[in-house]
Parts: sequence; structure tokens; C-alpha cells
Amino acid sequence: MTILTETSSSTGRGTVPSGTMRAAVTTPEHTLAVQDVSIPTPGPGQALVRLITSGVCHTDLHAVRGDWPVAPKADLIPGHEGYGEVVALGEGVTSLEIGQKVGNAWLWSACGECEHCRTGWETLCESQHNGGYSVDGSFGEYMLVDERFAARIPDGVDPVEVAPILCAGVTVYKGLKMTGVKPGEWVVISGIGGLGHIAVQYARSMGMRVVAVDIDESKLALARKHGAEVTVNAATDDPGEAVQQAIGGAHGVLVTAVHPKAFGQALAVTRRGATIVFNGLPPGDFPADIFDIVLRAITIRGSIVGTRQDMAEALDFFARGEIHPTVAVEPLDDINDIFERMERGQIDGRIVMKY
Repeated sequence: MTILTETSSSTGRGTVPSGTMRAAVTTPEHTLAVQDVSIPTPGPGQALVRLITSGVCHTDLHAVRGDWPVAPKADLIPGHEGYGEVVALGEGVTSLEIGQKVGNAWLWSACGECEHCRTGWETLCESQHNGGYSVDGSFGEYMLVDERFAARIPDGVDPVEVAPILCAGVTVYKGLKMTGVKPGEWVVISGIGGLGHIAVQYARSMGMRVVAVDIDESKLALARKHGAEVTVNAATDDPGEAVQQAIGGAHGVLVTAVHPKAFGQALAVTRRGATIVFNGLPPGDFPADIFDIVLRAITIRGSIVGTRQDMAEALDFFARGEIHPTVAVEPLDDINDIFERMERGQIDGRIVMKY
């Protein structure tokens, strides 16, 4: 429970609570400890947000485990699918208002001045900060957001379903755009987890025809529920043979899976001239047949989350009722158990924590 006292603040800037809040903080043992920490104070260009919900992403697990070459900040509060209400504004904030609903994101901020930022590729900025990784995120009762990069949440949306759109949604939406698949063409979505089941819905809403590949029959059933026309169980069938026989190969592939084997299978499911996009981040190398890639003119691309414009577009699809993430609500205190189930592949859709 939050313990706070109110401090005075200027008119129109909101009330900055002082005291402590409940939050999940990383430990040296690579777990999370739910404990009382100080409520942050917004600096220049920042806003303080009282959280309502937060999704749990596989990236959060990587951050806690220390799996990636670039280490997260010490004593990290993870989370980059947080949705809540602005309660206080820092100096110089002009585009956010008290009471406005906003979200954080993996792209917490970028410099705005480098070549990547100037050309609409702010997700490649080398000076970016990442929510729940290099800055504290949404696994707590309050969080800070950068005024420029906070996701503006449309009115009237479901507070639980909207949380996964802030990472899983925008990530697969941008990835699907980068496949170049046109309406009426086929896309293979490999991995029907937290990202993949949302990718199926975006693909269908964008006019694509969908093949879903996974090793879990319940997740393939989820894909069919959301509009996949063809499903392949890679645990029992060869995805390349199955997809080539069913549709003659896909025009595009989006790999959201976190198992290296899925990346090698991606080449086998394509037709000539296809584009493969990687969203998942498993350890290890990608087994690529260079002769096959050249002969069939296959394009292979990486895609990391999305820009602010991609976020606005992804949220618009959601606000119009096109996207409905499969979600289960759990409390913050269950976070370590959630991670254990995530590692075992026992979560259908997305877990959302409600404060």
C-alpha cells in the first residue's frame, strides 16, 4: 500500500506525493523483491504517473536475469507496459495535463537530434533511454514519463487490455509493417505468445492472411480464435514443408518466438522475394544458408519496438476495437511466480498487473 503525505506544488502542476510506494526491485540474486521505495519526483520535462495497470513482458525477465550484453541500471524497477494517470508535472511540461491518461514504453526517450531521430528512426538512437531497463519503469504504484515520449492513451479504452499494446502491440505492428506484406498476401507468425497472439490480430486488421506456427496446441487454438487461417504445430510437423504445401510459401514472416530453432525455420516457410522480420531475442546465432538467401532474394530484417508514430497508429487500431489482447489480471506480489511460468511457456497471452 502507498504511504504518502501531500506536499505543496504550484497551481496547475498537480500534487507531488511524498513518502513510499510498493514496487518490485531487482536484487543481486536476479529476482525481484516487492518492497517500499520512495515515490519519484518529476524533473524538467517529466510527469509523475499514478499507475493503474502494467503488462509483463519477456524483456522484463531478461532485465531481471541480466541476460543481455548491456546491463540494466542497478536497483531497477522493471516494466514498460504501464498505464496510468498524470498526477504531477515537472518544470517546463506543456503538452501533458493533470488527470490525463498516458503510458510508458520501451523507448522512454531519445535525443531528438541525431541522424536516426531526424529521419524518423528514433528507435535506433544511440542515446535513448529504455523504460524498465536504463530508467525505472512500471512495476510499482508510480512512475515517471518523459513528456515527449509518453504514449497518449485514447479515452474510454479498457485499462487492462491497453497495457500490452504499449510494447507487445506496437512491436508486432511495426514488425508487420516492415515485412512489406500487402493486403491479401500471406504472413507467417512464428511464436504465438504475448507478442504473437496480438500480431495475428494486427495482421488480420491490416488485411493480411495469417499462418501461425508454435509448438503448443493451446496457443495455436488461440491463434485460430484470433483469425489465423492455417496453423502448424512445429513440435510434430516440419513448418517449411507444411507452409509450402498449404500456401506455396509466405510473402513475409514475423518471428516473435524466443527459441533459436524458430529463426532457422523462418527461411523454409518463405516464397521467393519474401521478407523475414525478427522481433524475438533468443541467445545464440541465426543459422543462415547464404546461397538460399541470395538465390531466392530473401530479405532479413530486425525490428525493435516502434516510434511514437507507430505507437499512435497501434493504439488507434486498439481504440477502434480491432485488437483484443488475451489477458489475465494478477497482483504485483505474484511477479516472481509470473516470471517462472513465463520461462516454462505456461502463459497464454499476457499477464497484466492491476494496482
